[in-house]
Amino acid sequence: MSDFHFVHPLLLNLAWIVLILAVVAAWAMRRRITLMRRFADKRMLGFITPGASRVRPVAKAGLTIAALCALVFAIMDPRWGVRHEEIQRRGMDVFFVLDVSRSMLAEDATPNRLERAKQAMSDTIERLGGDRAGIVSFAGDAQVESPLTLNYRALGLTLEEVSARTSTRGGSMLGEAIRLAANSFTDEDAGGKAIVILSDGEDQQSGPVEAARNAFTDHGIRVYTVGLGDSDTGARIPTFSNGRRTWLTHEGQQVWTKMQTSTLEETALAGEGAFIGAGTKQFDLGDIFESVVADDQRAEMEATEVRIATPRFQWFAGLAFIFLLADCLLAERRWSPRLITREGGVS
Repeated sequence: MSDFHFVHPLLLNLAWIVLILAVVAAWAMRRRITLMRRFADKRMLGFITPGASRVRPVAKAGLTIAALCALVFAIMDPRWGVRHEEIQRRGMDVFFVLDVSRSMLAEDATPNRLERAKQAMSDTIERLGGDRAGIVSFAGDAQVESPLTLNYRALGLTLEEVSARTSTRGGSMLGEAIRLAANSFTDEDAGGKAIVILSDGEDQQSGPVEAARNAFTDHGIRVYTVGLGDSDTGARIPTFSNGRRTWLTHEGQQVWTKMQTSTLEETALAGEGAFIGAGTKQFDLGDIFESVVADDQRAEMEATEVRIATPRFQWFAGLAFIFLLADCLLAERRWSPRLITREGGVS
């Protein structure tokens, strides 16, 4: 099983909770035995508690702990073995470019601009069918979070890990992100490629308009922009200082951030795409992607074979069920028939 792996290995930390419960259970049983010995000697306890067993409570506790251990392994989502699935491609390659600068933490779009953008991307990824997609994030620099792939589950997991702390330095370099995304497409043929940017439009003179124009002129890549945030009043940027929530300041003044509509509109126009002003409202990026981006870009292509790791969590979940069932069926006391004397008493 060289391909054995866990999808969520960090959940192994839940084993510490199981260990604590095991220690508490062992202490409780030890405490119970000590108190019973103080109450009466071994012979007297045999009369007071007929059928009592020292082994069975330990066995029941062990079964419960074993069931919890199996459940921990189950929720870590173990996988081994590979199945191959053939997907009919429709010729659309798209890079989602996500702004992770600190201004995206503004809460004029609930819960904040970044989380709104990630949710919109996640909903869109779930609706892709045969299109390759990748993710580029940017703030003070840009980086490829995921290359183009048909493994949408892996893409979704990558998206979950992206945060405002991903970037190594502050600022917002939209132009650099567009250039990186344009150079990350693997197909040299023109057409069938798009860059979808989710941002509030703030930029530190990185030339996004020129980058979008070059992407279309040189590679046939259309650039679409989705603007998030309030473009009139704007919002403050939350931060934490000494464990307390406060607002980001610069030279003693609170920083307010607005959606820069003009930057996003000009970038989309130069990239022969379209600007979608989502603002602070809820929006369905999946519908927008299908109606605005994908219809003009898709073309039938050959089928592609995808390797998918087989989930095996059900084995561990079933094992946990068996342990719990055995715990329920195992009585804490031995069956001890009582004898009825001639006088009608019980012995």
